[in-house]
Amino acid sequence: MIDKIAESVAAALADVRDGSTVLIGGFGTAGIPAELIDGLIAQGARDLTVVNNNAGNGDTGLAALLATGRVRKIICSFPRQVDSHVFDGLYRSGKIELEIVPQGNLAERMRAAGAGIGAFFCPTAYGTELARNADGTPKETREINGKHYVLEYPIQGDVALVKAERGDRWGNLTYRMSARNFGPVMAMAARQTIASVHEIVDLGALDPEAIVTPGIFVSKIVKIDRVATQAAGFKKAA
Repeated sequence: MIDKIAESVAAALADVRDGSTVLIGGFGTAGIPAELIDGLIAQGARDLTVVNNNAGNGDTGLAALLATGRVRKIICSFPRQVDSHVFDGLYRSGKIELEIVPQGNLAERMRAAGAGIGAFFCPTAYGTELARNADGTPKETREINGKHYVLEYPIQGDVALVKAERGDRWGNLTYRMSARNFGPVMAMAARQTIASVHEIVDLGALDPEAIVTPGIFVSKIVKIDRVATQAAGFKKAA
């Protein structure tokens, strides 16, 4: 019998290894799997590469993970915001590596990993500093039908942490409005996907047409109490 329900956050994250590339869902503070991030902090994995749209907000969630010093590199689109002081401090002191990827490219590079695409040409960033590799060498470019393109490679994750709304024991997931954001492509792009959900339903209760992430892309789901999540958020805000 297929049953992907984990008894706790700690059990769901037990297999995350040092050196992993971790894809973490969220757009700003929308759809951040905060409980899974806190669980990863407690789990203790080190030397991580983190992929997220941002580089953390305030002192909680992804920012708290960065503050532990266990993230070697972050790949994101928007590293600097008004409250990104944790990342700023680490980057300015040379304690974390940064790879900036345009937002559309970030999503497409993960989607390509999930779809089995070896690489793709994209016009975004042509002629800019973002069309260079981490070592400063230029990325491969090509002119196609009179337009210039940059060769981009997939981003494959060892683990994806995503926040969903509802799930069943097979791992099928639905999301709540904008909390969906990068969750579906990250689930496709990772070797192991761990999802938090607020409700676990019986098989067949999810309308097949409404399932956004099929269970084939999900390794484990863990139920997070919504009331406790809201209470924790209010406490941190205070």
